[in-house]
Amino acid sequence: MREGGFPNAYFIIGTAYAGKSTMVRMLAEKHGGIACGENYHDALLPELQPEVFPCLCWSRDLTDWHEFIRRSPEAYEAWFDGAARECEALELRMLPEICARGLPVFVDTNISAQTLKAVAAPGHVLVMLADPEVSVRRFFERPDREKQFLWRLIMEEPDPAGAMENYRQGLGRINSRARYEAFLHAGFPVILRDEGRTPEDTLVLAEEALGLAAPEPNGRESS
Repeated sequence: MREGGFPNAYFIIGTAYAGKSTMVRMLAEKHGGIACGENYHDALLPELQPEVFPCLCWSRDLTDWHEFIRRSPEAYEAWFDGAARECEALELRMLPEICARGLPVFVDTNISAQTLKAVAAPGHVLVMLADPEVSVRRFFERPDREKQFLWRLIMEEPDPAGAMENYRQGLGRINSRARYEAFLHAGFPVILRDEGRTPEDTLVLAEEALGLAAPEPNGRESS
């Protein structure tokens, strides 16, 4: 993929609970674009082969999801990193067709900062970060079905408190201070989560960071 290979795509990377999915949705709505939300690459899951995508196929083919939450923190982290690399490959496969539609494309992405430096257009990457402790502590407060499903699995364990502690240790590894610092110093604009700021306020900051002009009342982009 050549440098700047996705000229109409805008990518958001960062940590959990930073507001990435919300910003992708709001940006797409405001700018008449396409929202590629978290895990949009799941559309390709049915066709994946385990020998090529072992991490994604492991979770795809699970028959007892309690195995997912019972893994050691180390195993969880290894799976997470492997799945992220596999998701990157799928996203790079899907994005050319999505971008070919000619609309702005806003992506809550697994593509690494290193790869984005090669494929994203200049100024089209934003980092959003929440404090690592917040990312772990508030993980299950989000209303999406995936998080609530995992919470229910943990509550079904013989020792729910122990299962929760084990899972939170895994979350701590994938939301570590070292990962936070790597995002912070990746070389892209950064928005830090601020509980006193509204989503609309954050949207303005995201537009500024990504170089997006606010639409005028007549629907044209201001210069």
